[in-house]
Amino acid sequence: MPHRPSPLARHLLAAALARTGDEMAGPALLLLALGVIGGPARASALFGALLVSAALGGPLLGALLDRARRPGHVLAAALTGYATGLGLLLLGLGRAPYPLLLALALLTGLLGPALSGGWTSQVPALVPPAALPRAAALDGIGFTAATLLGPALAGLCASLAGAPAAVATALALVLLAAPAALRLPPRREGPRPHHVLAALGAGARAVRTTRALARATLVSTVSSAGQGVFVSCAPLLGARLLGGAAHGTALLALGAASALAAGAVLARRPTALPPDTLLGASVLVLAAAPLLAAVPAPWALVAAVLLTGAGEGPQLTALLAIRHRDAPPGLRGQVFTTGASLKITAYALGAALAGALAAHSLTAALLTGATLNLLAGAAFRALRPLTAAARP
Repeated sequence: MPHRPSPLARHLLAAALARTGDEMAGPALLLLALGVIGGPARASALFGALLVSAALGGPLLGALLDRARRPGHVLAAALTGYATGLGLLLLGLGRAPYPLLLALALLTGLLGPALSGGWTSQVPALVPPAALPRAAALDGIGFTAATLLGPALAGLCASLAGAPAAVATALALVLLAAPAALRLPPRREGPRPHHVLAALGAGARAVRTTRALARATLVSTVSSAGQGVFVSCAPLLGARLLGGAAHGTALLALGAASALAAGAVLARRPTALPPDTLLGASVLVLAAAPLLAAVPAPWALVAAVLLTGAGEGPQLTALLAIRHRDAPPGLRGQVFTTGASLKITAYALGAALAGALAAHSLTAALLTGATLNLLAGAAFRALRPLTAAARP
């Protein structure tokens, strides 16, 4: 009799497919827009619109997930809506007015947090509490793998079959994950708040008043802005030190591989370090990476990219573990999707800030990335639990 994969394995595989499609979508849309509408300003604005609206969509998606008797149906609907938005952008580029395309990208981006935090919020329904740390670490590995594969697949598809094929592949990967979302078990907890607005208020209070959640959310959001700065500097660093902007972008795959390796080590020993300690250490590693990249030498750039991965992988694993540990059971969806939406938006803003700074001074942009992670470290220390009893 053939061995059937466990519900967790099916869930993590589907999450990896959806996230890979999401990571493909932005670069593929950027490539398509550059080829169709021309002009980097308009193409970049379309790409940014797909990311920046996530901050608004995350809390609402989380409230719907928390209130639904069948959260998998809500997740599947969000995946279908995201894929539909990508399909309409694919059909509309070159045909529809640019303001309409910009509005469509903003609407599609509202559903983006479902592809990240929405999947993770459902993991506790699939494993016993004792297995949750390892499940969170494995989820983090899938997340990191998506960041590695998505942009690479977008570039490969665009070079082999054109940018429209890359966008089509991204939306197909998102749709392939929808059946697994439909198979998620129904909720077993008690009744949810009657109104979405009441649920939104409860989720916001949980993130704000639970000290560990507030600290993890603030630290990861500020750090994500710093990561956006560094990634935006990579092409310019490649042009300056490696002979071409594409070489700098390709180096990011090395950073993702480093993050994947760090996540795999943590998955083997998920309780070796407390997640709070890991979170605080990760931002210091991520602050060191752009400082190292400012050294005008190719070896320093390679080392900085590896260091970035060594910080990003553990940070994600720690962040997921803290949210699983401290999120109230009836508000998990909001905690995860709100956190994901803030990170996505902060990343987009960091990338935009880096573009403006790097036009005048690449070193200033790198120092800004380091400063943001140092600020994240300061926030981590400032929001330390006052007593051991402060942890739920």
